[in-house]
Amino acid sequence: MDGAWLARARWRWRGAWLWPAFVISAVVDGVIGHVRPFAGDSQGFVGAMLVGLVVNLLMVVSFSGALGKLLRRRRQDLPMAVARNYGGTSAVVTVSVVIAAIGLARHGGIVARQRALADAIVRAEAFIGDHAPATFRADAMRTDTFTIQPGEIYRTCVPSLDGSRAYCVIVKPRLPLAQSVVFAGSEPNSLFSEGAN
Repeated sequence: MDGAWLARARWRWRGAWLWPAFVISAVVDGVIGHVRPFAGDSQGFVGAMLVGLVVNLLMVVSFSGALGKLLRRRRQDLPMAVARNYGGTSAVVTVSVVIAAIGLARHGGIVARQRALADAIVRAEAFIGDHAPATFRADAMRTDTFTIQPGEIYRTCVPSLDGSRAYCVIVKPRLPLAQSVVFAGSEPNSLFSEGAN
């Protein structure tokens, strides 16, 4: 009797990887999502960790039993509970690997959009510094940029010194410098974005 109990305890201890892996994987998913976002252009650690937790839980519920059965076909000596635990652990690890792969695949596009935005702001500031009335040129470095189409079209505004008006330009950073910026009215981006959404 004691020998059977010890054998079961040994198997349970050897198979108790799922929940520690689940917690560690959630933290790893949060770090991965923050450093290499798998959705959007940026993610916070907590948001990415919560996404990882939900996906991990769904994977464990959906696939741990099936993966455990597959493992038991190869290793019939494993108790089903241990095999299911190993299957759930492999599902959780797979989630982290997939999240990392998606983040790495998307990273180049995110960096390109960030560079296009920075370039658009520089072009807008230069145009406003050269063409805007003096009340706007004095504060040309205090820009507000709205992304119309990421990497393609941006709308940048500068407030007047008294803050009552705005001078706005449309920037298309892929065009040659002389043709990339045009005047776009005086409606501030706060109002413009309401109509665009």
